Amino acid sequence: MMVCKMNEVSLSVSSSPGSQATPCAQPFSAAELLRVWERGRRESPVEQGLLMLASACPGTPRESLAELSIGRRDACLLDLREKLFGPELSSLADCPGCGERLEMNFRVSDIRVTSEPESEPLSIKLSGYDLSFRLPNSLDLLALTARASVAEMRGKLFERCLLGVRRPGHARSASQPIPELPAKVIDLAIARMSEADMQADVRLNLTCPCCERRWKATFDIVSYLWSELQEQVTRLLREIHVIASAYGWREAEILALSPWRRQCYLEMLTG
Repeated sequence: MMVCKMNEVSLSVSSSPGSQATPCAQPFSAAELLRVWERGRRESPVEQGLLMLASACPGTPRESLAELSIGRRDACLLDLREKLFGPELSSLADCPGCGERLEMNFRVSDIRVTSEPESEPLSIKLSGYDLSFRLPNSLDLLALTARASVAEMRGKLFERCLLGVRRPGHARSASQPIPELPAKVIDLAIARMSEADMQADVRLNLTCPCCERRWKATFDIVSYLWSELQEQVTRLLREIHVIASAYGWREAEILALSPWRRQCYLEMLTG
């Protein structure tokens, strides 16, 4: 199928959230790359995101990383991606109108949210309800079951993030059960979460150059970066195989070489 290049990609991002201090992601070594891939290749995307982040932030406890809001987590992974592979990103999408395969090119800075973080907890007031809640994190996502419906997962996620409910005429310590909350109150609270954690929901506003169809596509940094790491691991294992077969060196010795020196040996072997 022909690939059409999109000259412009409009990106829907806005303010950023959270009260946690964001750890500084640092690129990891080739040996660490293999360890992360081996540990995470059978894990869920949430676990894969935490593995990548934990390896890039060795001084930060995993528990602290898991408690970062999803937007904070994704911001750290964007930083890691830029340090590992550079600022340019490319992706493919199929037009829902004409089915054409489209190539998108953009930069990390295009989808990075840079505004000041909001403090938590968040709150809303509507129809006599006063709700306080926090932003979802990786622990909340891990608690969801893949067998549940979208509505069930949405309700479970909201329930975990809800800190308190108050109504006029009720005792201040009384909590309103989730099923009894009006749908419009829950919808407003979830919208407030999205507004406060925009990095967690990056959407690309796409226009097909062939049929001019417009639609939105979600960009997920976890799956994108993990896919890139898998491609890097495949190349790295091939390099190790070629060099080890020729020189009889151990894997650890080959990984200790800089990428530039490994490339020099490969060129001599294949050139």
